[in-house]
Amino acid sequence: MSKKGKNKNQQKNKNQEKIAAKKAAVLGTESKSRLPLLVAAIGVVLIAGVAIFYVFQPGGEMTATASAPVSSSNTFVSFPVSLFDDGKARHFEHVDGNMTIRYFVLKSSDGVIRAAFDACDVCWPAGKGYYQEGDHMVCRNCGRRFASVLVNEVKGGCNPAPLNRNLENNKLIIQIKDIQEGRQYFNFDGKA
Repeated sequence: MSKKGKNKNQQKNKNQEKIAAKKAAVLGTESKSRLPLLVAAIGVVLIAGVAIFYVFQPGGEMTATASAPVSSSNTFVSFPVSLFDDGKARHFEHVDGNMTIRYFVLKSSDGVIRAAFDACDVCWPAGKGYYQEGDHMVCRNCGRRFASVLVNEVKGGCNPAPLNRNLENNKLIIQIKDIQEGRQYFNFDGKA
């Protein structure tokens, strides 16, 4: 085949390719990169996975929480005993200067109302505290479980740090000075 014939065939092939590309573009059948669609699908799956993880992870379920006691003074906080009849742990906060001291109160399976700081001697630097799972309080940092009947009884290690409390006239009374003794568990900036 002559050089002129080859050029003519090459030109014809190029024209056919251009026509085929235009036709595919008009008809919507041209081959497209599926990468953006794949990236979007992976993104949706990851976001859904993270959401599911946070909703269903241990401790993801929220326990009853309150930010303030029912009544308080400069020297104590007070709660009606009936607030704890359902056996659910209730978390409270006491602001002491620039520090927030967290604690919880629950009625254990043996009927005793117990109080503890939302921290322990071991895991307090993580600042995660405890959540309730059935008849146990569970450390959000290490996952150790503590029977409700041992809260405010066992001290040290990863046990919830005990908080003194008294019952008077169907009220749970916690002295502010006792709450302030828990400052060490919530001092995350190193200043006392």
